[in-house]
Amino acid sequence: MRLAAIDIGSNAVRLLIQDVTYDKTGTLVYTDVNLIRVPLRLGFDVFETGEISDKKIYEFTETMHSYKHLLNVYNVFKLRVCATSAMRDATNSAQVIAHIKKETGLEIEVISGNEEAQVLFETHLAESLDASNSYLYIDVGGGSTELTLFSKNKVLAKKSFNIGTIRLLKNKVSDSTWDEMKSFVKYHTTQISPLLAIGSGGNINKIFSISKRKNGKPLALEIIKTYYKEMQALSITERMQQYGFRQDRADVIVPALEIYVNVMRWANIAEIYVPQIGLVDGLIKLMHTELSFTSLKGLAKK
Repeated sequence: MRLAAIDIGSNAVRLLIQDVTYDKTGTLVYTDVNLIRVPLRLGFDVFETGEISDKKIYEFTETMHSYKHLLNVYNVFKLRVCATSAMRDATNSAQVIAHIKKETGLEIEVISGNEEAQVLFETHLAESLDASNSYLYIDVGGGSTELTLFSKNKVLAKKSFNIGTIRLLKNKVSDSTWDEMKSFVKYHTTQISPLLAIGSGGNINKIFSISKRKNGKPLALEIIKTYYKEMQALSITERMQQYGFRQDRADVIVPALEIYVNVMRWANIAEIYVPQIGLVDGLIKLMHTELSFTSLKGLAKK
């Protein structure tokens, strides 16, 4: 079965197409067919002016046209399109969604921060990790950060905060919002031990890649702190030259690391796993679960 998901974030729009099959043991296998990222950066408009500009609407429409063509070429069985923080905040979000639907036929669903956190949990990361530990899932985006605390595959607490890389670049995060996140983390994690972190988002993925860590091995907080200090001292151009970053990565990676460092420090977490998954992965897994459940219901009625 070929499924696809589109994540319309504050920094980029991602399309993931996957084949979902079963191996000889009956285990589900998700195989990437194509993954495309366009740095549309809707948050730069929304967090500055409150709405998406005409220029961005044009670029957004062209991006979705391109994705629609690819979906047709790849014969995708089912698609889900979700938008997060920037589209949640944009005053003209409804008009943009209607325009995209008219021009491309694609229906965009704006999900809440808590829904975003729940979809991310649907990646079922805990199934491949040590059940004796508890985990704090940290997903850092351009407009928001989703935190999900879970143990033994059960969610203990989850919350979305309007602290994201683009908001920080635009100086749109208040001290009170930082304090709210800090209070949430400390309140829910103080009595939990051992506690490890799981990180998702393009920035932590990039840090994991340049650290040369082996897949499945965690990153130490001290390593993240070191990268944060090194990159903070460099200009955007210097980060591009030294680390080979694109410009749209070089500017957001420092505020992203600031968020990871703060959350891990508040939670007294020493290590973070980076499985390199994101919202699109969770959307596809959730879709497959729903399709399987629908099929079973259909068989039961016969």
